[in-house]
Order: sequence, then C-alpha cells, then structure tokens
Amino acid sequence: MNIVLLDPRQTESEVWSISAKRQLEHLHRHLELKAGDTLKVGIQNGKRHLTQVVDVSETAVRLKPLYEEPVPAKLPVTLIVAMPRPKVLRRLVMDAVTLGVEKIILLHSYRVDKSYWQTPFLQQLDQYVTLGLEQAGDTIAPKVEIYKRFKPFVEDILPSLISANCPAYVAHPYSDAKMPFAIQHSCTIVIGPEGGFIPYEIDLLVKNGCQAMSLGSRIIRTETVIPYVLGRLFSG
Repeated sequence: MNIVLLDPRQTESEVWSISAKRQLEHLHRHLELKAGDTLKVGIQNGKRHLTQVVDVSETAVRLKPLYEEPVPAKLPVTLIVAMPRPKVLRRLVMDAVTLGVEKIILLHSYRVDKSYWQTPFLQQLDQYVTLGLEQAGDTIAPKVEIYKRFKPFVEDILPSLISANCPAYVAHPYSDAKMPFAIQHSCTIVIGPEGGFIPYEIDLLVKNGCQAMSLGSRIIRTETVIPYVLGRLFSG
C-alpha cells in the first residue's frame, strides 16, 4: 500500500480519519505510525494529498492535509480481456489498475468456461481495483464493464471504441503483422483466453475493425501478456 484511499465523506472536516480495518492493520503493522509522521492519502476518484498524522489509536488514525500531490497519469488504453480463470482474475485486475489502464472490459468467448462467470470474485472487483490503486499511488478508478455475449459485443460495442486515432489490436500469435512499439496515441487491446480465440472469433474481430498483431511465436499466459504488451506499446 503506497497510498491510503479514503471515501470523500471521510474528508469533509478539517481532520480526516482512517478507520477501515484492513487499512488500519497495514498502517499499524508495517508503518508503526505516530503523531507528527506524514502519510500519503488519496480521495477516491479525486485528489491526492500529503497529510500529517494528528493522533493514532487502535480504532482510527486521524490526520490533517498538508498539500496536494499530482495523481499518476493513466495509460490511454481500453483493455478487453476474455474472462480468465477465477484465481487469475484478481491478479489480472489489480495489475491492470496498477499499470494505469483507463478501462477494463471482461468478455466471454468460446474457450471461456461458463462456470467462470459464477465466481464470487466478480462481486469483489471494486476491492481489487482499490488494491491496485493503493499499490500505484493512484486515486482514479478505471471503468470496469462485463459482457457475457461475444458476438453482440464485437458487432455492436467494439466499433464505437475504434477510430483513426484509437486503433484496436488483438494479440494473435499466428498473425504476420507485429504488435506496434512505443505508440503515441490511445488504443484498444484485445487479449484472448488461455487457449486463444478460435478462428471465427479472430475473423469477427478483424471484420469489425481490429488489427491482428503478433507478439512472437510463444504462447503467453493471460496475466503475463498484459504487462508485456502494455510495456511494449507505451514504453518511452
């Protein structure tokens, strides 16, 4: 945790208070805060501040804001990912948020097991987003959307995400075209399931505006390919 995120209602008075159990446990265990220490705090979907601790107890840490700090810039990217295995979902969302993705879309596809959509982890996405923001020192949550029907999404929603200044790339190891490097514009990235998109799905994505791009001949796990492709596209 590199920043403590607070609900805006917790910052309405001159002295702010941290009382959430998870945050308090972290602060007590890892920082051993005392009055006079400074602490980085963010307001959910708002500003980021350096604060000074007023007092510390087992039930609350009270602090006052000193000055504002800049919020890290987002990557201008919409990340579309075929719904991963439930155990991967948590890490995937946290990592995407930490890396600064503006928008995350979870999508069904042929090789996505239908049971994945029954996972209780889907009800906990806000928690994973918060953890990712706290790791990155960010305050602005990305939009997270879920689409359980592949064809209607690709035909009706995807084209609206694509423009001359915002192309869409689908990672596909069998394409002859190579994924771009160090781009200077926004984009949409489409990542398939562990087994990859089937040919019909690749064809439909391309028909509706995506460009199939290869990252090389190796087949990479979903949680590995996301930081790899984002680093490649936005390095420098």
